[in-house]
Amino acid sequence: MPQPPSAATSRDEPVIRDRGDACPGALRLHAADDGFLARVRIPGGLLGGAAARLLAEAADRLGDGHLDLTSRGNAQLRGLGAGCGGELAALLDRAGLLPAPTHERVRNIVASPLTGLDRRELPDVAPWVPALDRLLCASGAAAGLSGRFLFALDDGRGDVTSLAADVTLLAWDADRALLWTAGAREGLLVPAPHAPRAALVAAGYFLDAARAAGTRAWRVGELPPGHALTAAGLGARLAAEGVPASPEPVPEHPRAAPPGPGVVTGPGPTSALSVLAPLGRLTTAQWLRLAALTGRMRLTPWRGVVVPGLPARTAAAALAGLADAGLVTAPDDPWRSVTACTGRPGCARSHADVRADARAAVGAAVTGAARGPLAVHWSGCERRCGHPRGTAWVDLVATPQGYDLAAPGRDPLHGVPPDALATALADARRTPQNPAPAPRVPQAPYTP
Repeated sequence: MPQPPSAATSRDEPVIRDRGDACPGALRLHAADDGFLARVRIPGGLLGGAAARLLAEAADRLGDGHLDLTSRGNAQLRGLGAGCGGELAALLDRAGLLPAPTHERVRNIVASPLTGLDRRELPDVAPWVPALDRLLCASGAAAGLSGRFLFALDDGRGDVTSLAADVTLLAWDADRALLWTAGAREGLLVPAPHAPRAALVAAGYFLDAARAAGTRAWRVGELPPGHALTAAGLGARLAAEGVPASPEPVPEHPRAAPPGPGVVTGPGPTSALSVLAPLGRLTTAQWLRLAALTGRMRLTPWRGVVVPGLPARTAAAALAGLADAGLVTAPDDPWRSVTACTGRPGCARSHADVRADARAAVGAAVTGAARGPLAVHWSGCERRCGHPRGTAWVDLVATPQGYDLAAPGRDPLHGVPPDALATALADARRTPQNPAPAPRVPQAPYTP
């Protein structure tokens, strides 16, 4: 089985970076085997219709006609030409997606996608997203964060608390938020109106600690023991900023499942639609169909899209139309729990065309050959880019000899040929009576 992240990043063995963060962005393109790649940060996944249409225009005019959803609720364009940077930047600027070019890679904010949209009667944390984004973009120091540093804003349901964020805000009640940093057992209760500013203070605390450590840490978990962040240290910084805070243990929250596909009944006269994109990839036609429904979209960290604001009487018909467009709209769809990295031909590191192999296995799943309650992630190499977090899953890794397969509570298999995968997955995806923890992977290279 893959080794736990803690084994790979123990604070007894601090990560020492010998180079700057090369995480791709909208202005810093990444050269891939299928052309250049741009990663566009969309804080909280919150996207308006006009911006969505301009992103589709960029994908059609400059890229390969698709948009990829990432595990942080961002969007990627692939197949870009080497000389398109200026034109792409102009389109994104028109879309309002480059509010601060010097900060565009640090706007990594995930938020509970259904906050304010369902009948849970939890605090709505969506307003925290633009507030934190504005503070980040206005802070000169925040430009020093790596493109991998992550903020999570959870409305109390416990969905994005499972995403291993560096700074987490959890709505405690209508008036307070609990703030903590990665690995902490104690957090700080702060007034809800001050929550975004408190999160920025925590990020500044990390930057100062990383500078003092001299290891060029990119994330909180990479700080060595002598420079670890503490609730007391964070509390002192908050007090200096005029933010009242009181200590509170970080709760052992049950990890809520991500939004499932279907109609989400709202607290008022409107409903939302939740859909998933097979393998996290949308054609521009699918993307534009979603954008046209209400002019609002929420991209989720689970490669899905939530469309809010539909009249309840039309929601079911709209969902059926999205099913016809090839999106995942039903809980029993075999694509619901299948994810994959880019694989060949887009990634030079990959040993296989993992998406094609996944499609073949899902085709077999229609007849029941590879269905099961466990998610499965296909990786072209040992980096396992984009693997699931916070849930049990089947780990498939391509090697020159075939696929290595690991699943909770089962003996690993090595060198499984593609034509035997459907049968192997049929067994591996069934939950054993006493399942082991989810496969854990090294905290390696950033998983987009």
